[in-house]
Amino acid sequence: EGREFMMHKFRTMYRDAQSMQDKLKDRSSVDGPMFKIKDDPRLTRVGKFLRRTSLDELPQLWNVLRGDMSLVGPRPLVMEEMRFSPSWRDLRLKVKPGVTGLWQVNGRSTSPFSSWIKHDIYYVRHCSIWLDVKILLKTLKVVLTKVGAF
Repeated sequence: EGREFMMHKFRTMYRDAQSMQDKLKDRSSVDGPMFKIKDDPRLTRVGKFLRRTSLDELPQLWNVLRGDMSLVGPRPLVMEEMRFSPSWRDLRLKVKPGVTGLWQVNGRSTSPFSSWIKHDIYYVRHCSIWLDVKILLKTLKVVLTKVGAF
């Protein structure tokens, strides 16, 4: 594991979203390397729908079929986002990244960055088919709850 690959996703933001991020930095609602804003103005209308329903993750199934990703594992990140904690980076790169994972079903954007690190470490150290099944079932519940919410 630990190799770079092209991750497939639907485009959910306007083309110049990356350049807009610097202007919006002070509005980020999470700590650590991730950048998230509630009601992000960079999202397109279709993008909001895709994210709310988690349909933006569907193209990653192609990555799973190609062997680049697993259904369950740590969230795939660019190396720049993992520079804050080299030991966390090295540990999480021992397994394939996943479409869903422990962090995604246990708080996600409401959790501090330290919680994300703890979830990734727990997953890598306790990786099993049963843990994956549990995470997949919890993911299904989260997605169905979100879909019913709009």
